[in-house]
Order: sequence, then C-alpha cells, then structure tokens
Amino acid sequence: MKNKLDYSLYLVTDRTLCRGEFIECIEAAIRGGVSVVQLREKDASSAEFYSIALELRKLTRSYGVPFIINDRADIALAVDADGLHIGQSDMPLDVARSILGSEKIIGVSASCVDDALLALEEGADYLGVGAVFPTGTKSDADSVGIDELRRIKDSVDIPVVAIGGINEINAHIPMSAGIDGISVVSAIVASPSPLDSSKRLLDIVKKSKNI
Repeated sequence: MKNKLDYSLYLVTDRTLCRGEFIECIEAAIRGGVSVVQLREKDASSAEFYSIALELRKLTRSYGVPFIINDRADIALAVDADGLHIGQSDMPLDVARSILGSEKIIGVSASCVDDALLALEEGADYLGVGAVFPTGTKSDADSVGIDELRRIKDSVDIPVVAIGGINEINAHIPMSAGIDGISVVSAIVASPSPLDSSKRLLDIVKKSKNI
C-alpha cells in the first residue's frame, strides 16, 4: 500500500465540526471519494483517542482506505494504523520510524523548501504543506504561498499535499502548483453533506490533474 497511495483527497478529522454522528460523517466522506483519512483530535484524552482510532481503523479497513494517525505514534502502533503524520514540533522522524518500522507511512508537515528537503533526506513518505490559505482549525500554522508550494513540489520526489483553508472555491489554486492532492478538514466534516462535498472536491482535483 505504501507506494501506491492516492493522495488526491486527504481528509483530516475534527469531531467538533461534524454536524451529525462522527463515524457516519467520515464514512460518508469516504463514500464520496476521500482517499486517505487522518485522525487528528487534539483535545481527546489518550483513552478517547484510542477508542476513536479503533473505530476508524475498522471503518477505513472495510473501505480499503489508508488510515493515518496524527502525532501519536503509540496510538498508530496500538491500532495498526497505516501510518503517522508528524509536524515540525513533534517527535523526530527517525524516532517515529524506529517505533513504527519501515513499512508504515510517515508524513511530515513542511512550510518551506528547507523543511521539505530535510524531511526527504530523513525518509518521509509524503509532505503536508501549508497553510496555503488562512484556517481556523490550525491557527498557528505557517503561511505558504502558491509559489513556495510549487518550489517545494519541484524540490522533492515524494507526494506533496496542500493543506489549510482549502474548499470548493479555492481548491484549484493549490492544485495549479502540480501537487498530488489536497488535504481538507472543515470543507468536508462541517458540510451538510460530507458525501457530496467530497465528490465535488475530488472532481476539482481530477480536473486539475486532467484525469
């Protein structure tokens, strides 16, 4: 799975934004075309995080969708997630790799070419680059312009996913940098119809890739 991932529509979760039941929301998004699911629940206790992760592991496996855990290598290991995503202030990539092993996916957040090149050198499998637009779900995120996004994409040979304030109106802009996909939170989980929003966002990505 590791080398065959489709990063076109990468969903990052936030239970507080869902209009309905959380698992049903994520399932609808997957049915709409989400190709990767990352569990990011900053305010959950370890017990809550583990419980939610178990449910999502079961759901994503049933649909054959890769399941990534944000930050928590212990949770990723405990539920046999497909991988882990770490930020610049999280544990070092080499430590995460020693915990999870060579077969697991590890993504790294980057906001400049130097971040990207270091992550590549250390063995990252993909990059999450942002924030490309202002976002309420991660107010401390660095700002990354489209020109820098393009430079990052051109500097590495691993998949690059843009994140930060991306929605149906502006999704075509980061895609114009030749990246591999978009990562969204509220544009899907806060939608009245996560299924329909996922379909529309995926269509934008496919058109940008001329698929």
